Amino acid sequence: MQDASRSGSDLTPPAETVAHFTGPTGIRARIGNLLYNAPAIVPLFVLLVAVAVFGALLGDRFFSPFALTLILQQVAIIGIVASAQSLVILTAGIDLSVGAVMILSSVIMGKFTFDLGFPPALGVLCGLLCGLIFGTISGILVAIVKLPPFIVTLGMWQIVLAVNFLYSGSEVIRSQDIDAEAPLLKFFGNTVEIGGAVFTYGVTLLLVLVAVLAYALSQTAWGRHVYAVGDDKDAAALAGVNVTRTLISVYALGGLICAFAGWALIGRIGSVSPQAGQLANIESITAVVIGGISLFGGRGSVAGTLFGALIVGVFSLGLRLLGADVQWTYLLIGVLIIAAVTVDQRIRRAAL
Repeated sequence: MQDASRSGSDLTPPAETVAHFTGPTGIRARIGNLLYNAPAIVPLFVLLVAVAVFGALLGDRFFSPFALTLILQQVAIIGIVASAQSLVILTAGIDLSVGAVMILSSVIMGKFTFDLGFPPALGVLCGLLCGLIFGTISGILVAIVKLPPFIVTLGMWQIVLAVNFLYSGSEVIRSQDIDAEAPLLKFFGNTVEIGGAVFTYGVTLLLVLVAVLAYALSQTAWGRHVYAVGDDKDAAALAGVNVTRTLISVYALGGLICAFAGWALIGRIGSVSPQAGQLANIESITAVVIGGISLFGGRGSVAGTLFGALIVGVFSLGLRLLGADVQWTYLLIGVLIIAAVTVDQRIRRAAL
């Protein structure tokens, strides 16, 4: 009878019992949580180590303003496309059509200007609209029709690539013609000199784009919705996030960014070529994965993507200056991709 008459407070578990169910503690758990919340730290560390190693091996050949700006110029196009890819992967999707959209957008800019006689500014606008339209279509198919992103963008890649070659006839618009009639198409190929280093406007576009997207993802409601959708679509919907609108906006914005990459591509190569940038799809995913964005969505940053692109650029230039075979670059990048995914898995487990 005495036991049955105990008050409810007597049956409350002791404090130490409740504390028993808290998450893991210790240095390993703290490091795991730090890397989970700031995944760009790992690619930044790898980038700094790579720069230090190649700098020690090559000295002034590597640390010269020319070499360092050459790295930025080489990764500018892939960095822009990878920024678009980052947005999609943050929502736990993937976009295999980014490279094709970039190329078709550049072809539209050139063909509308030279074949249809549009003013260059209007030709550029049509190219940008092309990227926006194809991105929006992909977003609608993923968000409303509920098709898997991989299948949607795989099909879109084939469609856009076919449209590109059918419309262009594989015809290249030469640099001389652009310089004479439509220099606006090569706008992002213009350069500015800062302290002996020469930067193209394309590099400036990349840095500004990364800064704007980093702010939007970290400081706006839309950015928080992107992360929430990537983390758990159902939970995000229950929390009041418009999942459909968020997904469509991500794919549409990604398509528009790819169109800007197409404009920058014309400035980079100096011509409008339907064959340019064929590997942009794979290279953009490479930069994203090495940059620490989780393929499962909901974690990562565009700053990490920039670091990932720069890592590829540093390895490519460093090994070239050392006289190594180009296959060593592919080998090391392949190792980095597998290592990045492995690190991501371990960080996720350590943070749980």
